[in-house]
Amino acid sequence: MATTSRKHAHPLRTLVIFALVIAGFYTIIAVSGVWMPKLGLDLRGGSTITLTASNSTGSGQVDAKSLELARTIIQQRVDGYGVGESEVTTSGDRQIVVSVPNVQKDDLVRLVGTTAQLYFRKVYNVAAATGSVAEPSATPSASAQPSASATASAEPSASASVSSPSPSASSTANKRPLPSLPTPVASPRPTTPGETKPLADLLTWTPSDRDNSDFETYLCGDTNFPDVTTEALITCDQDKAYKYLLGPALIPGNMVTRAIAAVPQNSVAYVVQLEFNNQGAADFQTVTAHLATQTSPQNQFGIVLDGQVISAPSVASNYTAGIAGGKAEISGSFTQKSAQDLANILSYGALPLSFDVSSVENVSAKLGADQLQAGIIAGVIGLALVLAYSILYYRALAVVVAASLVVAFGLTWALVVLLGTSMGFALNLPGIAGAIVAIGVTADSFIIYFERIRDEAREGRSLRTAIETGWQRSRSTILAADSVSLLSAVVLFIIAIGAVKGFAFTLGLTTLIDIAVVFFFTHPMLTLLGRTKFFGEGHRFSGFEAQHMGTTNPPLHNSRRTKGAAVVGGEA
Repeated sequence: MATTSRKHAHPLRTLVIFALVIAGFYTIIAVSGVWMPKLGLDLRGGSTITLTASNSTGSGQVDAKSLELARTIIQQRVDGYGVGESEVTTSGDRQIVVSVPNVQKDDLVRLVGTTAQLYFRKVYNVAAATGSVAEPSATPSASAQPSASATASAEPSASASVSSPSPSASSTANKRPLPSLPTPVASPRPTTPGETKPLADLLTWTPSDRDNSDFETYLCGDTNFPDVTTEALITCDQDKAYKYLLGPALIPGNMVTRAIAAVPQNSVAYVVQLEFNNQGAADFQTVTAHLATQTSPQNQFGIVLDGQVISAPSVASNYTAGIAGGKAEISGSFTQKSAQDLANILSYGALPLSFDVSSVENVSAKLGADQLQAGIIAGVIGLALVLAYSILYYRALAVVVAASLVVAFGLTWALVVLLGTSMGFALNLPGIAGAIVAIGVTADSFIIYFERIRDEAREGRSLRTAIETGWQRSRSTILAADSVSLLSAVVLFIIAIGAVKGFAFTLGLTTLIDIAVVFFFTHPMLTLLGRTKFFGEGHRFSGFEAQHMGTTNPPLHNSRRTKGAAVVGGEA
């Protein structure tokens, strides 16, 4: 069946539609006001910390599920602090790598370095960090009221307390989305290997004379006591202002299922609202019932993370039946930040494994800027070499190569910016390498097309016919080559970790862009140029002159030959 050349009579319309699509992308960018792509860690500066896991049960083996759970919790913990574009990945069988842009190494160590187990312990004594034992009047003794009042603090003078949430506070909590946590790996009550004690025995535990003596002489900054869950712990708060003598661990942190910072109704102060799982709810009621009968400071429980007291709220004496229902509020004198910090620690502090900080690497913004500049210079050099080759070999047709590369760059830039604002995609140095590779991919597509036109011309077809039949026979080759690149990018993206994913994603994106450019720009552009006098009649240096095309067949530039002609099976 004959197909007339009218099938290819609308290259200008194709170019206009393609231009409108690109213009639409840039209109969206203009509306959003974001013209620059987001940059990854290696370009904008930041830090990477490597954590090596060890099994706290002493078996020496690190369970893969526990490692993945720890990775998820650390990711949630980092995200909970509002750090965007962070990356938390596992490496090998016991390492977790945390990469965070725009956070220096000291801040990152404080952010995720304290990743040990979280515990609730009874407070037996508290004193100023100078070593003098605090007087009873100096210890926190505020009574919790049914309604929320304000923030928990580890300082004895902060009047921190814990209470059951009031109806108004609960309704406020229900209106706020609660962060979800992964299901914790089931584990027994924290103990040293081979030793088990029921909760009732832990509550009746009393410090020994040696514990009291060590507490009196201990100074914050001294060598830390080992954090053994069934023994006393002498430690300090995060500011090293007060030291604490704590009893055995009563409740592990993985029994806290949810924790949020909220402002209850009819209140202006922040509180931290807690929810426990079923076992945690029962244990928390037992513990708070016991603490309500104690005098200060033994009516307090210390929330301990990585051997440091994060908060030490007290339980009011009117809760002798304990706080039931698995829900509670920690109140005191919170600011929004301090309440959110405590909520994040309670939500994301409990890990199924303990970790050591193996390495910390810092990338300064200056180094990132230098790497970005080097990547841009490499791209410009690659682009210049491609254009120089095109001019020498294809002469004036190099304008099609140059225009195709410009269009591909403009489309790539628009999509990278839009993906950054909509999906958080951050361009890193390997991603720039993928974009540079795309320069060669786009040039290859043109070379395949042009060489096919030359083959058609050698077979005696006119230029216009050679352009169309050359396209029909080259597009399958172009699609096959781009499909291989796209498949490689997809496989690499799936199996790779870290920054290599940026290379794979950018390579896949630019490969798809190359397909769009060659179909909707290069081909219609070449068709239009073939209809002009300079190119269509094969003027010298046009790139379409007969000698350069490898043929001396006169019909090559006979435009009358193709008027009304039909193309049947690719033949004129």
